[in-house]
This record gives sequence, structure tokens and C-alpha cells, in this order.
Amino acid sequence: MSAESVKIDLARAAVSRPLPGSDTSRVIRESFALVEPKADELAQYFYGALFVIAPDARDLFPVTMTTQRSRLLRALVYVVQMVDRPDELTTFLGQLGRDHRKFDVVTRHYDAVGTALISAMKRFLGKSWTPEVESAWTSAYQLISETMRKAAAQETGPASWSGTVLEHRKLSADVALVRVRTEHLLPYRSGGYVSVEVPQRPRLWRYLSMATAPRDDGLLTFHVRAVAGGWVSRAIVNHTHAGDVWRLGPSLGALSVVPSADQRPLLMIAGGTGVAPLMAILDDLSRWKRNPPVHLFFGGRKPGELYALDELRRLAVTSPWLTVTPVTEQGAVPGGDRGTLATAVTQRGAWKDREVLVAGSPDMIRGTIAKLLAAGVDLERIRYDPFTLD
Repeated sequence: MSAESVKIDLARAAVSRPLPGSDTSRVIRESFALVEPKADELAQYFYGALFVIAPDARDLFPVTMTTQRSRLLRALVYVVQMVDRPDELTTFLGQLGRDHRKFDVVTRHYDAVGTALISAMKRFLGKSWTPEVESAWTSAYQLISETMRKAAAQETGPASWSGTVLEHRKLSADVALVRVRTEHLLPYRSGGYVSVEVPQRPRLWRYLSMATAPRDDGLLTFHVRAVAGGWVSRAIVNHTHAGDVWRLGPSLGALSVVPSADQRPLLMIAGGTGVAPLMAILDDLSRWKRNPPVHLFFGGRKPGELYALDELRRLAVTSPWLTVTPVTEQGAVPGGDRGTLATAVTQRGAWKDREVLVAGSPDMIRGTIAKLLAAGVDLERIRYDPFTLD
């Protein structure tokens, strides 16, 4: 597969669409819990096995595999947590299968990934690798790979798009705004994201959310934070220049909002650059004739991290349907709340009547969702995308 590919492909894949019933989900959860303490070693073994089985797959990955292994671990954890929500994961796998077309993924790569995954799990589970466990993981991966292959085969659009950087400027010390114009129109829904490869870091793909609603001129706007140790994000923030040519995959994501007669009020919760996809949705909503009420909580550790707050407040002035509440853990912001996003949101109300969109780091998403569920919000009304930081 590819750098991003095997990462989520198998991770989310491996567990994402289990067989009907609870037995497969239970077996996968319990068996993963046994190997999780050795997840680093498991990831290293998995990639070693993959490159032995399919040597040509090595050329699809960056020279250093350290970051790639950590991505696999985060993806595996995500899948295990979401194993009981197969419908959402199936939708994501379909998107991922279409996205993988840009890597020229073929049947032997899917087969190699499955073989390497089963081999790694068997090795690290040892005596706990029972026929029941083998059946659960093998059946799950078969369903996953079939879902991805089918989606890829049905796709008729481009496998990737070429885009030229038109603008790059700092929004804060570690956040940059980048505007890219694609050669051909890249279709997406507000709230979506794409995988991006930049010339400074070939074969290292990173997911970026568009920060504005779709336009007919091919212009895409991204907000990128330089993550500590992040090869791609730091290259984008510190070394991107106008004229750079990016490669972009097809749009992914589950955060879109479409007009409907029974549209519920919206609760949006954004941490850091997680505000970008929600700003795209707000941009889209501002063009609707009738808007649902929206309450956006925008959080950061310190006031300086709320780089988009002024823009959001200007939008709120002209949009009576929008309420913006800034949240900081350290330092105060006029009109804002103090504490974590999860705490600030749940202290403001129960939100049981709202559709909820959450965007930010994996830790922020997990913590916020846990608080919302404890407050009585229905899980089916909470949407988010499983982002990786870099």
C-alpha cells in the first residue's frame, strides 16, 4: 500500500467491519488488548513482514519508518475503539479505497497487508492466538479489503490532483495558512479533508482539512500547525513557498452538513487547527437561506493559539445564528471560558437536542466525546474524523 495506506488501511481496516453480531467485535477487542503493550514492536514486525512479502511496497514509503509506525498504532487504537460502529467505518473504508488509487495499489498489496497483519498478530499473541481469534481477524480483514477494492473499482474520477501553492503566510508562530489552486477542480464537501504530498517530503502523506467551502476556481485553503517532530507539518509551515507543486488525493471525511427539513441545531467543538473544517462548514452555512442555530466552542491551551478567533467573531457579528465561545486552559480571553474544551462544553449545557461535530487532536476528540456521552448526548449524533497529527 503506501505510507498512509497501510497505516489506516489495515488498522481501521483490520477491525473496522467485523462480521455481524458481537462475537467478532469482542474477540478483536480482547485480543488487541493483549498485544497493545507491545504495539511498537508489533508495528515494526508488521512492516518487516510486509516488505518481505511484497518488496515493491517499500518504494511507496518514506525512507524513515518511525513516524509511519506510530501512525499504525494510532489507527489500530482507533479501530478497536470504533469496532462496534461498522456503518461509519464502512463509509470511511470506501473513501479510503478510492484514496488509495493514487498509490497504484493492486490486489497483491491488499493480500500482502492481510498476510503481514495476521502474521504479526499471531506472533505477538503467542498461545492466545486461538482458532477463534484467527477467524475473527481474518474474516474482518477480508471484509475490509473487499470494501476498499470495490470502492476503488467503482471510482471513475482522477486518482490524484496537482495543485500549485499561491500563498503561504503565518497566522501565528506555529500555524500557517496555505492557498493552493488545483489544475482541475477537486470536488469536496465543506468539512472534508484530503491527503497531501509536498515536494519537501516526498512519500510522506498528511491529511489536511479545507478551511473554506468549495469554490468554482479550484482554490483550496488550508490551516497547518507545525507539530513537534512532525516532518510534513513543519516543512509546510516553515519551508513552503509560492510556486510549490502539491499532490492531493480525493476528498474524505464525515463532517459535512446538508440542508434538511428537520435540521437540528449544531454544536461544533474545535481544538486548534481542528477549527479549519468547521470554518468551511460555517462558510457554507452562511450561504444558506435558512440556517440552524450553531454554537462553536474554539479551544487552545493559551489565548495565542486561538488564531482564527477574530475571523470567527467577525462572522458571528453578521450571522445571528452563530455563537462563538473561546476556551483556554491557561490565560483568559474576553468573553471566553477557562478549562478544557470538554469541560467548558458540558458545563454550558446538556446539548441533547444538538447534532455534534468535533474536530481536533485524537486526545481532544476522545476526551470530548467521553464527556458528551457522560452528559447524555446520543453517540449517533456525534460526528468526527479520525485525524492523525502528522
